[in-house]
Amino acid sequence: MIRINLLPFRDARRKETARKQVGIFLLTMAVVLGLLLVVHFYLKNQEKSLQTRVKSTKAQLAKYEKINKEITAIKKKLEILKKKTDVIKSLEANRRQAVELLDAFTRLVIKKRMWFTRLESHGSLSGTVRILGIAMDNKTVADFMTRLEKSGLFASVQLKNLQKHTIKENQSIDLKKFEIDCQRIAKNPVQTDKKKKKAKKK
Repeated sequence: MIRINLLPFRDARRKETARKQVGIFLLTMAVVLGLLLVVHFYLKNQEKSLQTRVKSTKAQLAKYEKINKEITAIKKKLEILKKKTDVIKSLEANRRQAVELLDAFTRLVIKKRMWFTRLESHGSLSGTVRILGIAMDNKTVADFMTRLEKSGLFASVQLKNLQKHTIKENQSIDLKKFEIDCQRIAKNPVQTDKKKKKAKKK
């Protein structure tokens, strides 16, 4: 009977199988390591890109903050300038109105029958004008108040005080001392200027 020793063949197959398994394991590890390296470099690049974008965004924010500060400063300057302009307009309007009032009183006064002792103006564009003066008689005061009411400059005209006033020179003269409050009608300086320009064009 012939006997064949198969042990060396089996050992060779076992070794071959072990080598294949080791080779597959090493190949798998190499692939895994390669993938890990690829992912690592990809993430690194992504991180660098994000850092660059963050720096760029921060730089833009700093630029816009600077612009916003400049805009805020300009707005504050414009507000101050507007306030100054409003004050100048108000002063100009008051100056012009004072001239207009004096001119109106010059036209409304009853000549040779009365005269003013004092004029007081309270408020800016709309306020009270107090007129203190002396008249020949009650009728003169009444006529003067009628002229004031019809002038279109005042919303109301009120007699606050009327009393006898005697002047003693060569002979005693009995006069009337009066005090009148007039409520002015508010006028818009811009509208007044427009009306004046239209009148000049005509």
